[in-house]
Amino acid sequence: MILKGKAHKYGDNVDTDVILPAQHMDEPGLDGLTKYCMSGIDPDFIQRVKPGDVIVAQKNFGCGSSREQAPLVIKRCGVSLIVAASFARIFFRNAINIGLPILECPEAADETRMGDDLEIDFNAGSIVNHTRGKTYRAKSFPDFIVEIIHQGGLIPYTRKQLEARGSVSTT
Repeated sequence: MILKGKAHKYGDNVDTDVILPAQHMDEPGLDGLTKYCMSGIDPDFIQRVKPGDVIVAQKNFGCGSSREQAPLVIKRCGVSLIVAASFARIFFRNAINIGLPILECPEAADETRMGDDLEIDFNAGSIVNHTRGKTYRAKSFPDFIVEIIHQGGLIPYTRKQLEARGSVSTT
């Protein structure tokens, strides 16, 4: 899976309340929530983000509450992948569960700047910053987690596994 996009750069401890501020949680449906993505830290994010873009952050991205809508709105607004020095544990799991690709790479997180052109090979864990002329190697995932991401999340992955065993009907 090769992903290309512009970097949207953030610092340490980007919590779920700045990813999706609590005061907007009464919006109906995911589409209603998506327009507030990153608005607690970057009010112009939703106007700048383009499909395929990448969020790059420092340590502990997604800390705070277990607000599972946070990775959903990030994915829904077109972000193809998040690169961070580290992720909060609950965000890490929620991202995998919904099929949002994430990579941990402290060096790329440190050296990438807002607007840099990135090309990422998720399967290989390779991050190329074309703007800076640098290549980084992210921590790799076990094959089954890569497959969960490729299938679009834990539910589609599990459904496919059960169908392969004949445990679930496809109709």
